[in-house]
Amino acid sequence: MHSYTGDWEFFVGGGVAGFDCDDDGRTDLFMAGGAGAARLYRNVSAVGGALRFAVVDDAATTLRDVTGAYPLDIDGDGHLDLAVLRVGENVLLRGRGGCRFERANEAWHFPGGSAWSTAFTARWDPGQDWPTVIVGNYVDRSQPGAPFGTCHDNVLLRPGGPRQFAPPLALRPGQCALSALFSDWNRDGTPDLRLSNDRQYNDGGEEQLWRIPASGPAVAYGRADGWQRLRIWGMGIASRDIDDDGYPEYLLTSMADNKLRVLAHGPDRPSYADAAYARGVTAHRPYAGGDTRPSTAWHAEFADVNNDGYADLFIAKGNVEAMAEFAQRDPNNLLLGSAGGGFIEAGEAAGIVSFARARGAVIADLNLDGRLDIVVVNRGANVEVWRNRGRLAEGDDVGSGNWLQLQLRQSGGNRHAVGAWIEARIGARTLHREVTVGGGHAGGQAGWIHVGLGEARQARLRVQWPGGAWSRPVTLRANHFVYLHRDEGTARLWLPPGG
Repeated sequence: MHSYTGDWEFFVGGGVAGFDCDDDGRTDLFMAGGAGAARLYRNVSAVGGALRFAVVDDAATTLRDVTGAYPLDIDGDGHLDLAVLRVGENVLLRGRGGCRFERANEAWHFPGGSAWSTAFTARWDPGQDWPTVIVGNYVDRSQPGAPFGTCHDNVLLRPGGPRQFAPPLALRPGQCALSALFSDWNRDGTPDLRLSNDRQYNDGGEEQLWRIPASGPAVAYGRADGWQRLRIWGMGIASRDIDDDGYPEYLLTSMADNKLRVLAHGPDRPSYADAAYARGVTAHRPYAGGDTRPSTAWHAEFADVNNDGYADLFIAKGNVEAMAEFAQRDPNNLLLGSAGGGFIEAGEAAGIVSFARARGAVIADLNLDGRLDIVVVNRGANVEVWRNRGRLAEGDDVGSGNWLQLQLRQSGGNRHAVGAWIEARIGARTLHREVTVGGGHAGGQAGWIHVGLGEARQARLRVQWPGGAWSRPVTLRANHFVYLHRDEGTARLWLPPGG
């Protein structure tokens, strides 16, 4: 049993990190607990079988006041670490292998601070073996009049000396960030920082896009650059190229409706239009349960849950606490993408309707059968895990498509090639995937990158590695796990345990 609990500081957050902490290929889970204890769960599911998890009893990971966490290999030692966000001091946990962790704040010169942290993202700059990190903060509880009008500054951390961070820099104005994502929106080779902010606590707040150079001051994009004002109750960011044009679209969760941001005039300017209504992803009211009041959305994630080659969209839903003007019975959305570019609600048919107050989520292949499963952390209710059986409730076979799952590797500090782009040629289509750390709501994942292939029996892949160099194309057969190694120029099959 695990739930996310606590007073008003924990109305937001509730994230989950999905990553492999014991190198067995399975996705393990670290779940925020709020006022209760966070927990690390080792995935002990049988390949292709029922989903099972065992609690890891470790004081390093059993932290309280945790809002969320993100996995990444900060020190490049091959073991994934955890950036743990808290109401109070944030903590970097260094992975030691075997699902063991140790506190690394002091060794890595990481200032945990005392803010209310709710967002995180990271990238590696050229020539650096150490990441540049953004910590997004919410309300400044120390200010008179909190919570209203008291958004806290965000924090920028660049590489310092060997294996450590430089002193922190304030990124202001803070607008109560609930999600952050470094993403190369225009494919110029330098990811910019997108912040999704909660207008609830700052009348002048809006969504933000920042240039973060390797050195020197950060600069916010403004009206002269093409960036237009957008004010929402910003809670989560999901990114994916869903129209096969090579540039990512961004789903921004909010209260009442969600925004799907698409480039309006090409990659020369960050000018975005909204396509949520046209594509059917506003998800602004519950589709089941009889409550017709507006929805409240948190974590969002694009993922091909039916392996048809088209990105689907999962949105975690739940009332902030007891806001009477918003739905109390607010089921999560599972929106299936189609060849025509639209999305259709399938939550009821898939059997995932729940009226718990959802927060964070992970979409991952938990039992290594090629189908993506769903994990949701709920506020004040037990976590929910749904195994993907490949069929909707009424019996339609929607999960029998082919798939590939990939992991990238390179030498140096950025072992997992964060910032790379994967291109998969499937028939006449080319799918594009950006490797990022951040986004979601208070949690994310690292590990297998799942690509649905539909009826295709193979895909031709190439990778644009960080720095811009392209790999040689390689043709891979469907329904395999594959490691792509930059330095070796090889693609190696990986077999699940017992495979």
